[in-house]
Amino acid sequence: MTNPNNVSLNISHELAFIDSHALSIPTYRVLNEQGELAQGATLPEIDKTTALRIYDTMRFIRALDERMQAAQRQGRVSFYMQCLGEEAAVTASAAALDDADMIMAQYREQAALRYRGFTLEQFMNQMFSNELDLGKGRQMPIHYGSRELNYMTISSPLGTQIPQASGYAYGQKIKHIDKATGELASTIDNITICYFGEGAASEGDFHAGMNMAAVHKSPVIFFARNNGYAISTPAEEQFAGDGIASRGVGYGIKTIRVDGGDALAVYAATKAAREHATTTGEPVLIESIAYRLGAHSTSDDPSGYRSKEEEASFRENCPVQRFRTWLLAQGWLDEKEDEQTKDKIREQILDALKVAEKVAKPALEELVSDVYDTPIPSLQAQYEQLKEHIKKYPDAYPITAGRIK
Repeated sequence: MTNPNNVSLNISHELAFIDSHALSIPTYRVLNEQGELAQGATLPEIDKTTALRIYDTMRFIRALDERMQAAQRQGRVSFYMQCLGEEAAVTASAAALDDADMIMAQYREQAALRYRGFTLEQFMNQMFSNELDLGKGRQMPIHYGSRELNYMTISSPLGTQIPQASGYAYGQKIKHIDKATGELASTIDNITICYFGEGAASEGDFHAGMNMAAVHKSPVIFFARNNGYAISTPAEEQFAGDGIASRGVGYGIKTIRVDGGDALAVYAATKAAREHATTTGEPVLIESIAYRLGAHSTSDDPSGYRSKEEEASFRENCPVQRFRTWLLAQGWLDEKEDEQTKDKIREQILDALKVAEKVAKPALEELVSDVYDTPIPSLQAQYEQLKEHIKKYPDAYPITAGRIK
């Protein structure tokens, strides 16, 4: 019997609803909240070099976030978003990838970019939108991008990267398909990982992207960071189902929920997801359960929608400290040296900040110089109008006005 509806019929003569929580989804964990191997858990295969690189990245991002949050409050940068509380989820997932895999991030994944090798100076140049910024000053702070590191430039609108990731990953797969049989001829070299928050999963782009990847079997890892809040909206006011993982099952996508505060669990889950994607050419959804310890951004005041007691209870389960405890127990990390390194990193960040904020801004013509190979007439006309406007009101544009020819 054919099945044009593509469903499991399972004929029943009893009238009954299926509850939205009928599927019990476990949360994968390796380390307990004290940083010890959880009872019944198995350590994933991870070498000392990789483990320390993960920790170094988390430690750096924690220091960068603290310094740049303060810099925004001082008026030195206009905007900032911290990764506070989600360092393990972002860093360990990036560590499980190949450096040639494409990363399509939302805006809280600076740790993934740092793990790939983005320098302190590159971070600072982007946040100050100076002439050394890879984005030529066209983006607001923390909207990074790096062609060299396979990190797609971030877009502010929520969810736009989700269908883009589905399509990009399908393109990565096509070259491995046998034209005669239509089947995979070999293991896929590289895949795409797409990060987004649980709030972005309420966008239409999420559903379009997930369904596209499921139907066309795109080798993409959807990494949903469920951190409890979409700016000020708690998860219970965002959706009634069992988190984001249940949606992956609904779309027919292999799915796993992981403790996002446990670096080892995230690493193992992402490794397994990547192996599935490269060998089958199919998507995987990972839902990371963590807590956004900081504000949504420097434009947000979380005291208006959550209590200090709630924050304090989650602060005790710091993902950086949790992984640090495990590293110390392995004898892979020296406590005294670690503290000295933290102080050194803070000094380096402050020094880089002082340098970057003094670097000149990009020339005004950089706005249009490479949007097209040669600026089209309408774009050139707009540019000339902008120059005349700035010349007319130089006091309103003190940085740019003196550089216009």
